[in-house]
This record gives sequence, C-alpha cells and structure tokens, in this order.
Amino acid sequence: MRPRVEEVRIQGLGVIDEAVLPLSPGLTVVTGETGAGKTMVVTGLGLLFGGRADPAKVRPGAERATVEGTLIVDPEGPVARQVADLGGQVEDGTLIITRTVSAEGRSRAWLGGRAVPVGTLTYLADDLVAVHGQMDQQRLLQPARQREALDRYAGEELQGPLRAYRQAYRRHREVTELLEELTGRQRERAQEAEMLRFGLEEIEKVGPKPGEDAELKEEAERLAHADALRTAATTAHAALLGDPMASTDGFPDVVSLLGQARSALDSVRGYDPALASIADRLAEAGYLISDLATELASYAESVDADPLRLAAVQERIAALNGLTRKYGPDAAAVLEWAERAAARLAELEGDDERIDELRREQEELTARLAELAAELTAIRTAAAARFGRAVTEELAALAMPHARVSVAVTQTGEFGPHGVDEVEIRLAAHPGAPPLPLAKGASGGELSRVMLAIEVVFAGADPVPTFVFDEVDAGVGGKAAVEIGRRLARLARTAQVIVVTHLAQVAAFADQHLVVEKSGDGRVVRSGVVVLDQEGRARELSRMLAGLEDSELGRAHAAELLEIAAAEKAAWAESGGTAA
Repeated sequence: MRPRVEEVRIQGLGVIDEAVLPLSPGLTVVTGETGAGKTMVVTGLGLLFGGRADPAKVRPGAERATVEGTLIVDPEGPVARQVADLGGQVEDGTLIITRTVSAEGRSRAWLGGRAVPVGTLTYLADDLVAVHGQMDQQRLLQPARQREALDRYAGEELQGPLRAYRQAYRRHREVTELLEELTGRQRERAQEAEMLRFGLEEIEKVGPKPGEDAELKEEAERLAHADALRTAATTAHAALLGDPMASTDGFPDVVSLLGQARSALDSVRGYDPALASIADRLAEAGYLISDLATELASYAESVDADPLRLAAVQERIAALNGLTRKYGPDAAAVLEWAERAAARLAELEGDDERIDELRREQEELTARLAELAAELTAIRTAAAARFGRAVTEELAALAMPHARVSVAVTQTGEFGPHGVDEVEIRLAAHPGAPPLPLAKGASGGELSRVMLAIEVVFAGADPVPTFVFDEVDAGVGGKAAVEIGRRLARLARTAQVIVVTHLAQVAAFADQHLVVEKSGDGRVVRSGVVVLDQEGRARELSRMLAGLEDSELGRAHAAELLEIAAAEKAAWAESGGTAA
C-alpha cells in the first residue's frame, strides 16, 4: 500500500482562518479567486513536511498557524517503522503529523503524537511527498535524487550490475580498511612482537611447570628448618616409645604407661563388660601410638640438612618469582600467558603474508570495480539519452517547444557506493542557450512545467507517492493547458497528485475538485474549502473560463472540457492505463 495524504487541516495561515482539505487518492485540483488563499494550501503542505517557517505567513491577529495532516500508511511499511523508531504511533494505518508556527517565529512539530525536531519531518518527507512550488526546494534538484531517479528509470538492466558493484565495493572497503590498519600499525606490531618474543624466551629458559612454585616453597621450608624438624620428631618419638640409649630412671614413655593401664584393667575385665570395652580401647590406643612412634622415627631419619640443595631450591624459586612478577601470579598463570603470547606472535608474524594476500585481493577488486563501474556508466548514459528525449517531447506539449532537457553523466574518478558517476539534469530553455542545472535554467513557472514533465516520465520509477504542484500552468493556456491537465491525470494513475491551478483546462481532469472560497467583513478575510460536485465543477470551470459562473458560453465550454477529460480517463481505464 502506497502512503497518501487523506486530509489536511489549516488554521491561522495567511488569509485562511480555518480550512479542511479532504484529498482523494488520484488528482485533486484546488481553485479559487485571486487572493482566496490557494497558495496557502501549498504553503501548508510544505510546512507539514518540514518546509521553512515564515512568521509573516501567520494570520494577522492569530497567535500561531497550525497545519495538521492525516496520512494513510502501511502499518508494516517503512514509514510506520521510521515513526516507531522516533517514538511516535501509527494507529490503524493512520499517521497524524502536526506543525505549528508562532507569530514570533517559533516552530514545533509532532509526529504520531510525539514531539520531534522539524528536520525530522523533512527527512520523512523525502519518501512521502514532492512539493513543486514557485519558491520550494525541489526534491529532484538534489544531485543524489537525480542519480537515484535515473537508476530507477534505467530499470532492471542497471540493477543487476549495480548489485554486483555494491557487493564488490563493500568488500573493497573492508580490504582497504584492513590494509590501512595493518600497514599503519607496522611499528607498533613490530614492538609488540619483540616484547612477546622476549617474554617467551625468558619463560622457555626457566621452563616452569604447573604447581612447581608451591612445591619448591614447601621444600625450602623443610630444608631451612631441618635440624628443628629432626629434633622435634626425635623428642616426640622418645615421649611415645622411649629412648633406648637413655636411662630408664627418667619419665616413663606413653606406650609403657598405656601398657600399665591395660594390665590393670585386664586383671578385672571379666567382672564387668563395660570395663572390658575400655580395656580394648586402651589396647587400640597402644597400637596407634606405636605406629605413630614408628613414623616419627622414620621421619627423623629422612630429615637431612642439605645446604647445597637448599641453595639450589632458593635459586629456582628466585627464577620463578622473576616470571610471576611479569607474567602472572603463579607458574600456571605464567604458562597460560606463554600460550596466548605464542598464538599472538604467530598472528603478528603472519601479518606480512596476510598484507601481501590483501594487496593482491585489493588489486583484483579494483579491477573488478573499474569493469562494473564502466558498465554502470554505459547503461546510465544510454538511459540518460532516452530520458532527455522523453522529457523534451513532454515539454514540447507543455508550451515549451524550444526547451531541451539533457542528463549529464560525468565521472568523479573515485569509486563510490553507486559507481563513479555524477548525474545532473540540465535544461536549455531556448535554442542557443547553454544547458544549465535545473535550478538555474528555468524561471519559476517554467521549472514547474519541467518538473511535471520529469515526473511524468519518471512515473512508476519514482517511489514518491504524493506530488504537489503550485501554478504549474503559469503563463500557458489553450492546447498547452489541456496537455498539462492530461499529464497531471496521467501522473495521478500511479500517485496522489495535488495541484493549485487557475486554468479550467487543467481542473477538468480532476478526480476531486476543491474550491477555496473567501468572504470579507471589510477588515478580515476568512477562507474555507468546499468539495465540488459535478454541477459545482461546471460552475467553477465557467467562472475560470469566462469570469462568470452562469455564462451560457462558459457553461457550455466547461461541460465540453469535463466530457473530454472524462472520456480520456475512461479510455485510459479500459486500456489498462496505456492510452495516450
């Protein structure tokens, strides 16, 4: 579903006190007497889509001018997604846009109920509306838009090569950025590699093992206190089992005392089972103490004060401490650092080879881009020639028989995301005049007709769903005016078109006719907008033709124009929209 403007409400703008414009999907024309406020309708639409706010356009005596637009959009389409990203809402496919301009010049905007910067409306309008007014910035005057429009006009012939080009361009950008990063950091990478090599050599020279540092610290403690450990073990052994080399007159040992206690109990254990159980436990204690005494004797014999071994252990601990101060809290962490460093060093040492590979790929991609860009240039140049001829033919029927439109496709010399081409639509307004950019090659009235011709040629290729034309028929009449009406109606077959006109020949082709009516009280002018029925259209066209609503000649001419327009539109419908 293509978006369209369903209704516009204007308050306090110029001569318009309050007006509501219901807009049809096809061709809507806006007419009215001079000074009634027709141009304010276009001004209001311009404000709605981010146009420049002029406080002088605020109605005298009003605090502000307000324009509110109701748009029909696809709830799942790109416009609805943009609105949602900005925090606004699209309810049941309806989007409300509001713009106010105060008499002091302050301007505010709301999108889907959310206050937004005015520039947001301009950004959104790029894909919604094209306003072709006497003083408006034209969408198709932007170079990027001209290239996009020409590409769509070129059709599928261009799209395949363009997709291939964009894919190659993205990869070329990636390769170029990676090369710049690798070559730009060569000095830093060399320093990093040198640091890693030094660390790995230092670790390899010491050769740490997981857990070795903790084991060595334990061994160093034993060796440093060997005499004290041996003495303690010997003393404990003597206390438990006695010292056979010592006098028996000393303190009795634990095993002997346990034996005495056991003997005392064994002599009477038969008289009480409880005492017998205690005697058994004393026997078990004796066995345990004997085992402990044996282990103490063995430990005392194993403890040996070895100054040479102690020195070697301390030297090894010092070497490991040198590593843990630099690379990790313990030997295991040092080994993990070495593993990571080795992988990183391999990556750095492989960069030179990688740089060579990337340079080869970059050269191949550059050649591929040049080939594809040349193909794009050729297709665009051919499409530009067809487009220029088609627009020139349209202008001949729009009372600009001597005007010539051409499209210049020039090369920048640098690859861009769309090729190497710059596209500029140019106009030579009369024979002998040099082709100039659109904004410089035509007057305001001529430019509107040029833009109409361009939009008609682009119809179907340009995705903008709503077009607004102000005074597109300025300075023309007769047959040329009929041709303008035909072309506006043709454009309205694929888009919503809103036209402010003063020519009955144009208004006759409308699907909906709005008239801006004015009334005065001597000081204040108030305007309203009325939707005309068939009878009302005949009266308005008669007024536009003869200056009199009830002129018989005017009414007859108006009826003839309406019949011609209706017949032509019916023929278009029967032929599927292909009738000339």
